[in-house]
Amino acid sequence: MPGLGVIVNVGAILVGSAVGLFAGRFIKPRMRKGIIQVQGLATITIGIAGSVAALTKLSGVGGLVGRYYLLLFIFTLIVGTLLGELLAIETRLKQFGKVLQKRLDAGDGEAKRGDRRFVQGFMTASLVYCVGAMTILGSIQDGLGNPNTLYVKALLDGTLSIFLASTLGVGVAFSVLPVIVFQGALALIAASLGDIIPLLAITGIEAVGGVLIAGVGLNLAAGLKIRVGNMLPAIFVALALFWVLA
Repeated sequence: MPGLGVIVNVGAILVGSAVGLFAGRFIKPRMRKGIIQVQGLATITIGIAGSVAALTKLSGVGGLVGRYYLLLFIFTLIVGTLLGELLAIETRLKQFGKVLQKRLDAGDGEAKRGDRRFVQGFMTASLVYCVGAMTILGSIQDGLGNPNTLYVKALLDGTLSIFLASTLGVGVAFSVLPVIVFQGALALIAASLGDIIPLLAITGIEAVGGVLIAGVGLNLAAGLKIRVGNMLPAIFVALALFWVLA
C-alpha cells in the first residue's frame, strides 16, 4: 500500500518523542548532550559516506556526466542554496514553529526561553527527519509500493526522537507535520509518476542529499548554525538536472 512507510515513520517519531518527554527527567543533561553529539557524528559519517558513494557512481558514467560530475554536483548545491535563500525556507520554518508554539501555549504567557526551545526542537527534528537521500529515496520507493527503506528510517528516527525530545522538548513531536507533508507529497508524486525516474537522477539526489545530511550532523554535533533548510531545493535541482542528462 503506497504511503504505509510514511505512516510508520510518523508513528515512530511520535512514540519516540512521547518516550523522550516522559523519560527526560531520568536522563542526566551530560548524557543527553553526549548522545546528541554522537548521533550528530554518526549522521555526518552517514552523509559523507552516502555522498562519496554516489559521486563515485557518477564518475563512472560516460559522457558529460562522467567528465564533469564534480562541477555538476557543486553547481546543483549552489543553485539549490540560492533558491532556498531567496525563498527563506529556514526562516519560514522558524515562523511556522513559533505559530505552533503560540497556539500550544494558548496565551498562557510562557517565557521566551521556552519559545526558543520549542522552535529549536521543531527546527532540528524537522531537518533531521526531512533532509537526506533516505528520506527522498524512501518516500519515492514507498510511493511505488516498497516501504522497506522508510521502515529502516522509522527505526532510526524513532530512536533519535527519544533523545531529541528529552533534550529539546515537545517541539520535536510537532516535526511530524513537515514529515507528513514532505514525505507524503513525494510518495504521492512517485505513485503518480510510476517508475520512470531514471537511476542517474536518484544517484544525483544521493550525492547532494549526503551533503545536507552531513550539515545536519554538524549542527547536532558541534552546535553550528548551518542553514541546511535553505539548501533543501538542491535536492530537487539535482533531480531535474540529472533527469535531463540521463
